[in-house]
Amino acid sequence: MSTKEETPATDGDKPQTSSWKDSIYNPRTGEFIGRTAKSWGKTPVWDTIRSGLHIKTMIYPIDVTIPSHSLVIRPRSLDIVFNRTDPKQYDQYVQHLENFLQQYNDTVQEKNELCMVGEYYEQDDQEEKKVCQFKRSLLRQCSGLSDTTFGYTEGKPCVLVKMNRVSAPTGDCQFCSSENALDSIKSPLPMQYFPSEGRFDKMYFPYYGKNLHSSYVQPLVAVKLLLTKEDYNNELTVECKIEGSDLRNSDDRDKFLGRVTFRVKVVE
Repeated sequence: MSTKEETPATDGDKPQTSSWKDSIYNPRTGEFIGRTAKSWGKTPVWDTIRSGLHIKTMIYPIDVTIPSHSLVIRPRSLDIVFNRTDPKQYDQYVQHLENFLQQYNDTVQEKNELCMVGEYYEQDDQEEKKVCQFKRSLLRQCSGLSDTTFGYTEGKPCVLVKMNRVSAPTGDCQFCSSENALDSIKSPLPMQYFPSEGRFDKMYFPYYGKNLHSSYVQPLVAVKLLLTKEDYNNELTVECKIEGSDLRNSDDRDKFLGRVTFRVKVVE
């Protein structure tokens, strides 16, 4: 009876063994749970996943036909609370406004263009985009020039409202309203707007982006809240909206769209 001598396998001849991990992903065959990528693409499961992604897109559509406009305020606080008799309490707001308005100084803005009011300043054919003047002196009592405390020392604070940088809105009217936190009834709190029309004029648009329009400054609307002694020690909620033919200020998914809400409380 003949016999055959068995020899041990060398490292290169070791038999290929499989582990439980290979049943999930096999690095030798590229299979995932027993299927290749090509075969997975033909399965009903993948069709379901793709359908789910499509449905999600349909549920959360992105409207690119109407620009999104958000408003922000300066000073950078949605809760403006201070004692008008204590400069230390409102100095932070005053300094923030002063620092922010440096780029709007008349001496700086005089280097920019005098543009036609009420008309878009279109520069599509110009490589270097110019900027229309917006002098801080246009803000008058809220410019910080005649009153360096922006009305805070007298209990009639100024708030600057600006719109995010957008290409070319066709509407430019803005208005603000107030509400007393105690009775939740809108009160006729007197306000002054500077410029007096409370508008973002068309001449400051379109905006061509940071790279092409590097020296661009956004137009501002200053709102001076004419509080009286009866308004002191009460929290007032102020909401400003922007109106226009293609501007939205109401969306359940974005409560900041086209509007900004902040609170003011002046004590003495």
